[in-house]
Amino acid sequence: MTFCKNELSVEKTDQRRGFLFILSSPSGAGKSTLSRLLLKDGQLELSISMTTRQRRPSEVDGLHYHFISKQEFERKRDGDEFIEWAEVHGNYYGTLRKNVENALSAGRDILFDIDYQGTDQLQKKMPEDTVSVFILPPSMKELISRLHRRAEDSQDIINLRLKNARIEMQHWRSYDYVIINEDLNQSVSLIKSIYLAETAKRERCSFLKSFIDGLIAEKID
Repeated sequence: MTFCKNELSVEKTDQRRGFLFILSSPSGAGKSTLSRLLLKDGQLELSISMTTRQRRPSEVDGLHYHFISKQEFERKRDGDEFIEWAEVHGNYYGTLRKNVENALSAGRDILFDIDYQGTDQLQKKMPEDTVSVFILPPSMKELISRLHRRAEDSQDIINLRLKNARIEMQHWRSYDYVIINEDLNQSVSLIKSIYLAETAKRERCSFLKSFIDGLIAEKID
């Protein structure tokens, strides 16, 4: 399926620029699971953030996050190496500027799994390159249940996540799309539809003019 990827006989210099596809949610609303399922299609490339938080037993350094010290993070932050960064639950998270710029220039679409603070920074710095989706849980009761089923955090951490969830959900209006993640399969299908529609936006398809000019000029025997 072509959509607006330049797989046609058009000059490769007209390859469309990539864009940032952002997923945000309160902890436990399903953002990480949805991100993993979206990546299976191979159309999106995951932006791997740097973080100062402790690695969970199920996580792999360099695959889920780049785990670094607070001192190293602050050095990179002060050197303006991050295109976005935030402090979440007492830990730092950030995305390297050079990685994002290189990917977009190469026409690759990048999936971001970040909070509203990082989203706000990207929307201000790269408004034409961002598409954002906020994911809500069906209820607070279900959110609590999911956090307990994950069995990776202490009760104090879970309480902190629930407190922050109420703050995070107040920022839903800042997002282009909002979904309620009650059924996982339906949520994946909806987010895929959003992504595919965004790839076909006229503004992103820089090669269309030359392609359409060719269609109009094409002679039919």
